[in-house]
Amino acid sequence: MKDWNLEKAKELYGLSTWGNGYFDVNEKGNVIVAPYGPQNEHVDLLELTEDLQERGIRCPMLIRFPDIIKERIRLINTCFQKAMESMDYKGTYQGVYPIKVNQQKHLIDEVVRVGNEFHLGLECGSKPELLVVLAKTEDPQALILCNGFKDQEYIETAILSRKLGKNTIVVVERLEELDLIIKACKKFDAKPKIGLRAKLQSKASGRWVDSGGARSKFGLTTSEIFRAFEILKKENIVDCLDLIHFHIGSQIPNIKTIKNSLKEGAQVYSELCRLGANPTYLDVGGGLGVDYDGSSSTDSSVNYSVQEYANDVVSIIQGVCEEKSVRTPNIVTEAGRALVAHHSLLIFDVLGLNKVEKVDAPPAVDKNEHKVLLELKYIYETLDVQNVNEYFHDLMDLHENSLQLFTFGLLSLAEKAKIEQYFWSIATRMLDLTRGEDDHVDLYEELKILLSDTYFCNFSVFQSLPDSWAVGHMFPVIPIHRLNEKPEQEATLVDLTCDSDGKIAKFIDVETGEAQNTLSVHPFIKDKPYYLGVFLVGAYQEILGDLHNLFGDTDAVHVSINEQGYTVDDVVEGDTVGEVLSYVQYNLEELVQQVRRAAEGSILEGQMTKAEARTLMRYYQEGLAGYTYLEEPEA
Repeated sequence: MKDWNLEKAKELYGLSTWGNGYFDVNEKGNVIVAPYGPQNEHVDLLELTEDLQERGIRCPMLIRFPDIIKERIRLINTCFQKAMESMDYKGTYQGVYPIKVNQQKHLIDEVVRVGNEFHLGLECGSKPELLVVLAKTEDPQALILCNGFKDQEYIETAILSRKLGKNTIVVVERLEELDLIIKACKKFDAKPKIGLRAKLQSKASGRWVDSGGARSKFGLTTSEIFRAFEILKKENIVDCLDLIHFHIGSQIPNIKTIKNSLKEGAQVYSELCRLGANPTYLDVGGGLGVDYDGSSSTDSSVNYSVQEYANDVVSIIQGVCEEKSVRTPNIVTEAGRALVAHHSLLIFDVLGLNKVEKVDAPPAVDKNEHKVLLELKYIYETLDVQNVNEYFHDLMDLHENSLQLFTFGLLSLAEKAKIEQYFWSIATRMLDLTRGEDDHVDLYEELKILLSDTYFCNFSVFQSLPDSWAVGHMFPVIPIHRLNEKPEQEATLVDLTCDSDGKIAKFIDVETGEAQNTLSVHPFIKDKPYYLGVFLVGAYQEILGDLHNLFGDTDAVHVSINEQGYTVDDVVEGDTVGEVLSYVQYNLEELVQQVRRAAEGSILEGQMTKAEARTLMRYYQEGLAGYTYLEEPEA
């Protein structure tokens, strides 16, 4: 313990980097949430978790902090304002939140409420999203951007919304949509605002690069953009072209690729201006990344700040426009991930563990025992730091040979048990010998994985962290308490599902920027809660989550932090078993009746008493109304 302190804890888990000042550790060793910085109002996450459970909110729980959304909106707007003032930019900045990032009602309400100060708009990519956006947007200056595939009804709804005073722009993603827009305008005698989405040649890097580049799903090629302009000119509605848009991908890790796309996109805008168009806005799309791991070197990180991003956007657009002698546009971004990722975190409890058997003193072996045991005894007695590499390979070969010998009946069960004891005992000594040895770093990492425990956790990766499972995206995972203790165990985390992919087995190594296969954790103590938090899950995870093993939405709670501590603004209860079953077309009454008929049949056959049948039906009906995750029994 003498060589351990809170600074080392923050360094180990990267809290000082990905935390962005919103998360820290207090003197108790508990993680705190501090939307306005650790020196201002904050909340102890362990105390909050325990308090919420006393209120009946269950683990796993999703906790949302709307104050962080407010800070993110303010930060991005402030950075663009600062960049424009420093460069004397002749235009304004206006943000737009794409609701596909997280369409939860309470979040959208919060984004609209705190975004009003900055005329923050909303973007929709489908007809259902358009219906949400039209109802939620009240500020006449806030942009409503209509993207995605569009049919006649979608386009006509968007066009008619202009007559409600909405600042709606229909963005043409496919050339065929322009004809539908023109027909709708004539049908309703309406003057639309039209955007064109350019399909740039510039391509980004990272996990979500396919949403940009020449092979992207959406957007118009250069020839199609020129054709669209000709159509607008022919229809005498060039003045309706109000926005040029491009998007190169989500979570762009490298600022260089952002710069390349900005140069190409600004050229498209300036050339259309030179042809006679006069669009008000240049929408540079999403892509503003979130530093999930603090490394500045992986796809889960970024090598730039929000201020650097804003500076580059403004300076590059201004430079191209000055070179082409055209008016600088109002700049629009669709930074959804950067707005909401930080505000939400998942808390779950550890239910138990599968501990690797580590025997300090292996059993005695006499000279008449099996040759494999004699060789293992020799390795154990002569092992040192000089021969550890050679002996490790020998150990693994002997272990594999013993498995084959046992399979073919050439080893007894007792001999096999002794061999396993020796194997784990030797591996444990090897781990101790290689710890801190520069010449044995790789071996140490391999042994750490070999000897790691498995922590069984009360959550579903598929429901709450789908990007972790689907694309290997790494989120910060950290114990929310006991950080004043040195975490001397290594573990992988497995969820409640019966799927082998239901686990978190890749974690952030802040020091190297590489992924590591285990998480440093504290020893699990039976009957004492141990809570882990997954941070920065506010973007995409709720909306992408699926019902693997029929685990539904978790309980979610909105917490505002103030001088008195905090207030619980809203509680959204997670799915009941019955609700989840209804999503997959089960009739609950029919299910109850089927079980009831089976119980009556068992009573007639004498297999079940009436009291047992009554208990079964009570459990069954209570189960349908209960949480899909594991719950502590009520006292």
